[in-house]
Amino acid sequence: MRARLERYFQFAELGANWRTEILAGFTTFVTMAYIIFVNPSILHDAGMPASAVTAATCIASALGCLLMGALARYPIALAPGMGLNAYFAYTVVGGMGVPWQVALGAVFVSGIVFLLLTAVGIRQLILEAIPRELYSAVAVGIGLFIALIGFRNSGIIEPNSATLLSLGNLSHPKTLLAIFGLLAISALMVRGVRAAMLIGILATALLGVFTGLVAWAPQPYSPTDLGATFMKLELGRTLELGLLEIVFVFLFVDMFDNIGTLVAVGTRAGLFDRDGRIPRVNRILTADALASTAGALCGTSTVVSYIESAAGVVAGGRTGITAIVCGLLFGISVFIAPLFGVIPAQATAPALIIVGAMMLTHTADIDWHNPVTAIPAFLTLTAIPLTFSIANGLAFGFTAYTLLRVLSGDWRKVNWLVYLLTALFILRFFYLGKS
Repeated sequence: MRARLERYFQFAELGANWRTEILAGFTTFVTMAYIIFVNPSILHDAGMPASAVTAATCIASALGCLLMGALARYPIALAPGMGLNAYFAYTVVGGMGVPWQVALGAVFVSGIVFLLLTAVGIRQLILEAIPRELYSAVAVGIGLFIALIGFRNSGIIEPNSATLLSLGNLSHPKTLLAIFGLLAISALMVRGVRAAMLIGILATALLGVFTGLVAWAPQPYSPTDLGATFMKLELGRTLELGLLEIVFVFLFVDMFDNIGTLVAVGTRAGLFDRDGRIPRVNRILTADALASTAGALCGTSTVVSYIESAAGVVAGGRTGITAIVCGLLFGISVFIAPLFGVIPAQATAPALIIVGAMMLTHTADIDWHNPVTAIPAFLTLTAIPLTFSIANGLAFGFTAYTLLRVLSGDWRKVNWLVYLLTALFILRFFYLGKS
């Protein structure tokens, strides 16, 4: 049985082993476990029962990870997406006055559209149409994005109205805790410890508990609370013309955030074939779409591929076993969710900073001497962290790449779908500029 599993997950071809894959799964889970508590707190602001959303978050994440690992065989974890949950709660429900049950219907419809686009090959065409020159830029941009989140969560940098960002209070106890974690992970990596990320995160969390910096206060919770949101979506009103815009936003942002994550993690893990294509891409996209529809049925916002998956890849994860382990841990969390509240942001933030540093190695793959490549790459890798959006980074890169190809006289080298997507991106910028 073990030998058959190793053949199925291509252990020999990818140089994988069970110990590393399991540790990578734990690392990915610990790095993104915050979503179990952050997602319910955001959707609670939309009037949804927090305990029900907690259960829905765990179940949807578990299903997404298991599908990705078993079906697509990639070390990519899925969970309700940050950003899309805020759009769901504060724009759709809070700003537009749409009941959360109807908003869940919009998430479900977008998932069904995902499945249809995948079935007819449209999503695959979009993925393959992305200029190869932008692949490394997306990976670097997401690395900077991850690092920025890590620096912010650690308290090392903080918002500043005059300079946008500034140095935080490095003498604050919680910031010092994050700095300890950064040093601990770095030291372990220098010593060649493969479980450096996981050990560093857990050691930092334990230090926080022992020093009183982390307060563990479990909230009343039961998995049966899921009944308050399960199958509560309303599809009738979702199909009204005014709500199609909401469906499109869920569809658009999820599609390009997922593509960006896939490109970044695939580049880092060396998962592309010799022609630069991603094997089994149809299964990847199917797993993503099924997870989103299941999430809507359970009672949570759109499920997406998580860039924190890069933490598991940096820890050595190369196969679907990494995602399966992460999924099993999310499944266990349905019953013991409050326990994971002990892992503070200061413990996971150092891991995000280190992952960001590791992903900057892809700058060497960019031809900085060619303006047609360098300018779109630069716009992509800077726009992602500065706008807090992978989709915006892709939009800037796509648009600049197409325009520069045309201006240089190489317009015939541009895929027709790239022209179409560029036009859509320009329309999107125009729409966002007016809103």
